[in-house]
Amino acid sequence: MFEYAFMRNALFISICIAILCPCIGIFLVLRRYSMIGDTLAHSSLAGVTLGLLFRESPVLVSFAFTALAGLFIEYLRQYFRKYTDLILSIVLSISVGIAITLISSGLLHANADAWLFGSMLTVSPLDMIVTAILSLLALLTFIFNYHQLLYITYDEEAARIAKVPVKRLNYLFSFLVAAAISVSIRSVGILVITSMITLPVASALQLKKGFKSTCLFSLLFSFISILGGFFISYYAGAAPGGITALTSAGILLLTILAKQVGK
Repeated sequence: MFEYAFMRNALFISICIAILCPCIGIFLVLRRYSMIGDTLAHSSLAGVTLGLLFRESPVLVSFAFTALAGLFIEYLRQYFRKYTDLILSIVLSISVGIAITLISSGLLHANADAWLFGSMLTVSPLDMIVTAILSLLALLTFIFNYHQLLYITYDEEAARIAKVPVKRLNYLFSFLVAAAISVSIRSVGILVITSMITLPVASALQLKKGFKSTCLFSLLFSFISILGGFFISYYAGAAPGGITALTSAGILLLTILAKQVGK
């Protein structure tokens, strides 16, 4: 199967996703921000449609729009501290409204359906370049701000008292989430990207290890899910996103069962 260039391109994208998503997902899950990831995943659809409308890279435009949506959520959190779900509804409504309007208008120069369900076989060299750059930037940001992000994750108020730049890091984290989602939507699909961000982390949490071990197991489960979806979808002729999500859910169920048996 790897004699075809598009399969090698798809494998490259899959590896980027497998590394990036759980690194971001572990902070989202521990901060109970999983629904923010889901909202930004839907926001990325508006970015994709804008990219198709202006004939620019949908991945790059999606990243820009999703990053702005993330920054907007963080900005609104300062005013609606007790109503996070309201903020998410506002951003999701705006994003989905833009996407549906553009898709139904007939102005797009390509079909947006592939972005909903994922299509590894249509990954272009430009997609690979954009993916590599966004993945590298996100990983470097994650590595250099690891300890501060960890501090904020467990106790944001204590981090403020310790003079950690919480506000700046929250905006930076929005950038990381936007990058992870934008990198992943081409292969996994917008409708199931949240599963790749949260399910491997949920599986790793069942093992009740320390933070670093949980992060490593999240990476392992992410690789199994993504590569399982990659190979199975090729032979089954199905969309990789759905199979990847089912594989992730299957791993979660197995870890829950193993936990119950081990009691």
